[in-house]
Formats: sequence, C-alpha cells, structure tokens
Amino acid sequence: MGDDDRMADDTAPRRSFRPGAWPPRIGPWLWDRRHQCADWALAVGLFPIWAVAAAGLPDGPLDTLANRVGDVGTTVEATLLWMAIMFGCATAVSLATLFRRSRPAILLTVAAALALGFGTSPPIALALYSYASWFIHRRLSLAVWTAVMVLSVIWIYAYPGDEDGGGAAGLVWATALVGFMVIAFPLTAGLWVGTRRQLVDNLHERAERLEREQYLLAEQAITGERTRIAREMHDIVAHRVSLMVLHAGGLEVSAPDTKTGEAAGLIRTTGREALAELREILGVLRSSDDAEPPTAPQPVLADLPRLVGQWRAAGMPVELRTTGTPRALPPRLERTAYRMVQEALTNAGKHAPGCPVTVRLGYGRRDLEIVVANDPLPDTAPITEPPPASGYGLAGLRERIALVGGTLSAGSFPDGGWQVRAMVPVDAEADEDGGAAQ
Repeated sequence: MGDDDRMADDTAPRRSFRPGAWPPRIGPWLWDRRHQCADWALAVGLFPIWAVAAAGLPDGPLDTLANRVGDVGTTVEATLLWMAIMFGCATAVSLATLFRRSRPAILLTVAAALALGFGTSPPIALALYSYASWFIHRRLSLAVWTAVMVLSVIWIYAYPGDEDGGGAAGLVWATALVGFMVIAFPLTAGLWVGTRRQLVDNLHERAERLEREQYLLAEQAITGERTRIAREMHDIVAHRVSLMVLHAGGLEVSAPDTKTGEAAGLIRTTGREALAELREILGVLRSSDDAEPPTAPQPVLADLPRLVGQWRAAGMPVELRTTGTPRALPPRLERTAYRMVQEALTNAGKHAPGCPVTVRLGYGRRDLEIVVANDPLPDTAPITEPPPASGYGLAGLRERIALVGGTLSAGSFPDGGWQVRAMVPVDAEADEDGGAAQ
C-alpha cells in the first residue's frame, strides 16, 4: 500500500461515528420494538422460575401420575421424566409469553392448564396482569378468566393428593394468600397500568387532534389572507392601471407630435403588460372562489363623485344619478357599493371605451339599488384590443354582494349595451348604527 493510500485510509471518516450512522439509530430502533424486547426478556429471564415452579409443591393430578410412572422405572428414568416436565412446562409458558400482547388467550390457557395439572400458580399472575393491562376494554372476558383462575387456585389446594391441604383452616389461609399473590395483586396492578396507558394515549390523541385543528385554522387564515390580497390588488391596482392605459391610449390618438405619441404608446404597452402580469399573480394568490374573504377597507359612497371624475378625465362620459333620499348606510355596505361601481366602470372602460355610462344609486326604504349601464359600441368604432383581464371581477363582486346579503345580476341589452345591477337589503337599525359610526 502506498503513502497516498495509507493517508486516504487514515483521513477517511469511520463508518460507525458518522452522523446518522448505525449507532445513533439503535436507540429509536429499540424504542419502536421495546414491547417485543420486553417479552423476550421475560420469556428468557423467567424460564428458570417456571421450571422450578413446575417441580414444586403442591402437586396436581399430572404430578401424581408422573410420580407413579417414576416409581415403576429407575431413579435415572424418574429424574429424566421430571426434568422433561420441568423444562416442558417452562418452555410452554415462555413461548406463550411472547404472544401475551397479541394473543393473550394462549398464555391464560397455559397458565390455567399448569395450575390444574401440576399445581403451578405463578404463571397465573403474569397472564392476568398482561390481559388486564393490555385489554382493558374486555371486561367480561377478564371476569371469566379471573373466575377460572380462582377456581384453579382453589383446586390446587383442595386436590386430594395434596398432603399439605388436610385442614380446613390451612386450606382457607393458603388459598387466600396464593389468591392475593397471583390473582388480586396482579389484576389490580394490570388494571391500573392499563387505565393509565389508555389515559396517556387519549391525551396524545387529543394533542395530535388539537395540532391538526390548529394547522387547519392556520391554513384557513392563510387562504383568507391570500384571497384578501388578491381582491385588493384587483380592486385597487387593476383599476388604477386600467385608467393609466386608457389615458395613454387617448393621448396616443390625440398627440400633437410624434414623440409624444410614441411615449404614450410606450406607457400604454407597459400598462397592458403590467395588467397581464397582475392577472397571473391573481391566479396564484386566489386559490379558490369559495374562500371566504374579509371585506376591504377605505372608500365609501361619498367618494363616488371623485371616482366618476377620474373616468371623465380619461375620456369616458359618465353620468351619476341618485334617486330616493340619500342617507348614511353601514360602512361595510357603502364600501361594497363603491367597489361594485368601481369594477363596473373598469369593465366598461375595457370593453366599451368611449361609450356613455350611467351610474344610478336608488335609495329605497329597505334596500339600495346600484346600477351601472353602458351604451353599445357604435358600428363605426375602431376595433381595439381590450386590456388584459384577471377573470375575477364579476366573481369578486358576487362575493362582496353576497357578504352583505344582496344579489347581483349582469347581462347585455338587446341593442348590445351592458348592465350590472345589485340589490342590497338595508336594515333601518343598521342605517342608524352606520350613520352614528360615520
């Protein structure tokens, strides 16, 4: 090996100490399999105890049978028989321990069989504890198995072949002591552990549910804010840019010199590109038409003359009419009415440039009527390409009108004109509150 190879080996990072390598991951791997590891530890660690318990006193029917079989053969044969019984019983309990969480009936059956056949009671404690701690909802099955284990303990000390079970007092005390040690205490501990585990799981589930709900609320807030931004951009920026494009178009047509016309044309082209980019941005921000947007602030009906004046200055003949008795309305309703007129005028400027437009506000006793209508384009009008549209104008208007409880309709006249009409209910008490607020 050359010097370069030796240097490469010395400087190369060792596999076992790299971040994310096997040693740091052994902890999570063991934690995910902690229950299986615990069952294996119990199966191996308690194996000697099960073997000793199978060979201990008191005896059961199978013990008596084994003694008789052993008496017939030699001492070696008897010893081998008892070793087979000890290790067979211990193996059965250890194997059943591995399934105590998935199939508890196996361990319960083995424990009951050893108690009835060999007088071995310790496996009862593990079986009842496991069932009570991991299957807390199966109360009826737990009661049945508990009764079986109680009868098994009574049978152990009432078996006629048991030499220590002669007296009634001794039987009662032995049964009570063993019953407490292998039935009452494990059953109580298992129920407590199972209830605590269930409580912890419920708390974890509740915390996860609250976290999901918080995430959904955050998503709703983000969606609402995105829709609000898209709406404000459409109502304010698109309106202003449309005015700029119309002004630039009029200046380009009536420019006194070529240089001014070129500058106006450049402004008009730049404004159209800005509207096209704005349309793309609105498509990204506005995730769905069903998102609930907050109402927009600022302009009210008192600002309509200024809005109409801006469009008149752009070359659009606009007439503002008011019927009924004007009065102060709730600010939210006035903002909605202003936005509707603004959007309708923008649409008229795009699709019917130069045509007369009428804006009418009808103050009724219970409702407010808002109408924006434009005349049709004359046959001699030059064909021009309208500025790019975002596609959310009428959808946004319907949302705004619906938020204040009104209805909106839009359509064309037989002669080719266009009208946008909204009816918004006005509550008398709300009028008073709105007037006081203003």
